Amino acid sequence: MSPEPAAPVRPAGARPRDGHVLVVITDVHLTADPASAAELRRALARVEAAVRPDALLFAGDLADTGDPAAYRLLRDTVDPVAARTGARVVLAMGNHDERAAFRAGARPDAGGRPLPGAGDDPARPCATVHDVDGLRVVALDSTVPGHHHGELDDDQLAGLAAELATPAPAGTVVVVHHPPLRSPVPSVDLLRLRRPERLAEAVAGTDVAMIVCGHAHHTGAGALAGVPVWIAPATAHRTDALPPTGRLRGTTGAAVSRVDVGPAGAVATEVLLDGDPVYDVDAAERLAWMRDRIPAEV
Repeated sequence: MSPEPAAPVRPAGARPRDGHVLVVITDVHLTADPASAAELRRALARVEAAVRPDALLFAGDLADTGDPAAYRLLRDTVDPVAARTGARVVLAMGNHDERAAFRAGARPDAGGRPLPGAGDDPARPCATVHDVDGLRVVALDSTVPGHHHGELDDDQLAGLAAELATPAPAGTVVVVHHPPLRSPVPSVDLLRLRRPERLAEAVAGTDVAMIVCGHAHHTGAGALAGVPVWIAPATAHRTDALPPTGRLRGTTGAAVSRVDVGPAGAVATEVLLDGDPVYDVDAAERLAWMRDRIPAEV
């Protein structure tokens, strides 16, 4: 087994600590075939060319069938980028993942610790906590082995409540594969997180700035107990939320998400990997031009 990577060192030129930039990549559905990581490589190249994120959050369905080789491919693809950018890597389980292989190959505990009450039993849910420069990221395991819907068991919810009882310096982001919200797509809606009110009770009144999910393969947003919920777009393919009547349809259109967390809260933004430029200008020049034409704040 490869040694666990050391906690990354922030590179020279990293942003000041006035907030955190997180990149969410979900539903990559890797197999043992290196070609299955093509979209993941493209996503990581896009990220690395644009920003030095504080963390790369993977919101489940990292492997398509739980193949151990897929998790090795994931780490071989992600770890060099994380090392170059100084980003922490946080991994959450999805319904296509397999717990024992996920623990062994993806090494979700690297750089983190188990959620209170969670252990190393390969049959138990894999839930972890990560300190990202003062921002707490909790990765839950909503999977139900042998099924595709989501649930959170009593131990995880109790562990989450115990963890959130003490606020983190820069707040908390929770990552869970199955969305706790309804979906306009019937097939996705059938497979959402069951009994979301239990998660709502755990996060209500805490320092959780956002709940980040995957699974749906379509972008969505809402709230749970007053906490913003971001349903991140997938890297593998997109679920059409407006298909022709009577149809369920998937389309191309890989995307990742950027989540900015600061003192005023969290903002999530979809980033498409495809699309032709409409404009491409020097940022400093354009911002200076715009500032000259904006009235001063009162």
